[in-house]
Amino acid sequence: GKGTGSFGKRRNKIHTLCVRCGRRSFHLQKSRCSACAFPAARKRT
Repeated sequence: GKGTGSFGKRRNKIHTLCVRCGRRSFHLQKSRCSACAFPAARKRT
């Protein structure tokens, strides 16, 4: 199930704070922001 026992598995951070938009949408492994597409020059629409 997805009760108390499964919450111990939620350990690895996938997204962290983005430098440009300030949202917690910066993907660490692919180093790309899912909200504003940083570090791409054009912002995501």
